[in-house]
Amino acid sequence: MSNVAYSRHDDIAVLTIQNPPVNALSLAVRQGLMAGMDQAEADSGVRAVLIVGEGRAFIAGADITEFGKTPQAPWLPDVCNRIEASPLLVVGSMHGVSLGGGLEVALAAHYRIAQPSSRVGLPEVHLGLIPGAGATQRLPRLIGVEKALDAITTGRHIKAPEALEMGIIDKVEEGDPEAVGLAYTRSLLDEGASRRAVSEMPSPQAIDWHAAYDATLKKGRGQISPAQAVRAVQASVEQSFEEGMKTERQMFMDLMKTDQREGMIHAFFSERAVGNLPELKGVEPRALQSIGVIGGGTMGAGIATAAVLAGFEVVLIEMKDEAAAAAHERIAGNLSGAVKRGKITQQKFDALTTVALTVSTNYDSLASVDLVVEAVFEDMDVKKDVFGKLDAVCKPGCVLATNTSYLDVNEIADSTSRPADVIGLHFFSPAHVMKLLEVVVADKTAADVVATGFALGKALGKTSVRAGVCDGFIGNRILATYRTAADHMVLDGATPYQIDAALEKFGFAMGPFAVADLAGLDIGWMTRKRKAPTRHADERVPTYIDRLCEQGHFGQKTGQGYYIYEKGKRGGVPNPAITRLIEEEQTALGITPRAFTDAEIVRRYMSAMVNEAAKVVGEGIAKRPLDVDMTLVFGYGFPRYWGGPMKWADLQGLGAVLSDIETYAQEDAWFWQPAPLLTKLVAEGRTFDDLNKEAAK
Repeated sequence: MSNVAYSRHDDIAVLTIQNPPVNALSLAVRQGLMAGMDQAEADSGVRAVLIVGEGRAFIAGADITEFGKTPQAPWLPDVCNRIEASPLLVVGSMHGVSLGGGLEVALAAHYRIAQPSSRVGLPEVHLGLIPGAGATQRLPRLIGVEKALDAITTGRHIKAPEALEMGIIDKVEEGDPEAVGLAYTRSLLDEGASRRAVSEMPSPQAIDWHAAYDATLKKGRGQISPAQAVRAVQASVEQSFEEGMKTERQMFMDLMKTDQREGMIHAFFSERAVGNLPELKGVEPRALQSIGVIGGGTMGAGIATAAVLAGFEVVLIEMKDEAAAAAHERIAGNLSGAVKRGKITQQKFDALTTVALTVSTNYDSLASVDLVVEAVFEDMDVKKDVFGKLDAVCKPGCVLATNTSYLDVNEIADSTSRPADVIGLHFFSPAHVMKLLEVVVADKTAADVVATGFALGKALGKTSVRAGVCDGFIGNRILATYRTAADHMVLDGATPYQIDAALEKFGFAMGPFAVADLAGLDIGWMTRKRKAPTRHADERVPTYIDRLCEQGHFGQKTGQGYYIYEKGKRGGVPNPAITRLIEEEQTALGITPRAFTDAEIVRRYMSAMVNEAAKVVGEGIAKRPLDVDMTLVFGYGFPRYWGGPMKWADLQGLGAVLSDIETYAQEDAWFWQPAPLLTKLVAEGRTFDDLNKEAAK
């Protein structure tokens, strides 16, 4: 059966795309559209062509199975040009999603109608590319430069009513896409509407292109594809349509060859693979309707907020009435933000805060919940006490989860009579916003409990990563190491502010010292004190920041840390006390400070991250390198366009990374011990991505 079916309704030919599940633009679909246009134009009496998709969508975009392969003719730009050039009236009837090439096909039609629930968009920038089949040339002609730049450089999904207002589509109407499309096409013919090829419309008005380019590059934190899209749209103003198409195509092909494109394609596929675990095939999760949360602080309130928004009944436990009232207020505040953003209605808010949410000081209120997440103070004795209470009141089969960031989940599990029901669910703050969830599997955790953890993550809209038990699991263990590398550079002469700036330029959302201020310096201080009794004699541990903590300064929440923060002002300014404390420690240790280049800062920081990540994978804490990549991308602000630290290492060449580590080891052999897995891969001429592919078999 052809992927594009041809039918006729009086003088209207209908091309129905039939490539389930989402009508991706495969070679067969492209061929079918070309053949369908030929057939319609050869069919006597046909005056118009309606293009419609069967099933869930109009056209969801490119066929991802063709990614990385040599494209075959007909290429999509030629398909779009063929559709637009037709002497017949061409109408696109859109439903579901029309993304990327799907929207480009629709823009090649002369008129567009869409279902109210449909969405359109050009998400190519999220793959390190720009639209490559004419959207950067057609969309500005249709709706103007500024609106086109917003759509193209953000890659956002645009709902049909907004798309109508923007001028992307001509009409919104509910109904069967084919029936609605036929009625609209008939009305156009009856009105004597003429062909309306977007490429024949006048060029749009120019803007300040340099300012737009610079602003887009800054907003993308170094990602080049959105900024290149600005230049492609510029071509729609300054060149003829034909020349602009050539410019767009050349830019598209140039971006195809970049590391950023390779990194973003890796992230695209890894995001989909990360929750696909062989150990869970055929394993059914336990039923989840009601969830308990212990602790109503920032983390607990965030978890509760995420859970009620996902449709769960939530029982939150606090120690005292005042704390319970404060917790309820925090959750209500979080949900008020959702109301302001239009995510939920006031009526929904009222239902969530009064019916779906129960705040109690009595553990007996948890008797019937299906899963409990403990989010109390990061202290083993405190957590064991909580789990003892849960063990006593929770029903058989209830999943008992700890939100610990570092502590031993095995030890927590063994403090109960049901270790098979215990799992770590490490949320990231704010839990109702951050996408990452580390599902920490203890030695005795039952398979269906693991499946339940992933099912909860999916229900909450999280990217869930499986982690084994160790100090810090995947993310915080690696964080501790690359943060230590930054601390060492500070002792040796780089400033925290140079390091933050260099890493933000690399693409991180924030530098490590700004992040420490945001998280709270007391967290690292506590961790250093906890690890002190077992610390290796050769380990270099800076203590200058502890002096600041001893004075009660913990970062943003106290107004002073590495930076000084003023109320009402965004961000902070360097704290001069830090420079003095660093100099005092350098003098005490006999260190003569030296200069660091930004490139050296990035290389050391990244090498430490990759080396520890390789140890995490080699020890089985992370099952695959891609698990590390997604943890760092979704939880730690790692630039998505590098794909993650393991992908970055592959792009640099593992041999070059190992060589750097071996060079750094000449200064500090204890810290820079090469990961056995990294050494092995280099010796075998293999990559981290080879391990991902092996795991997928």
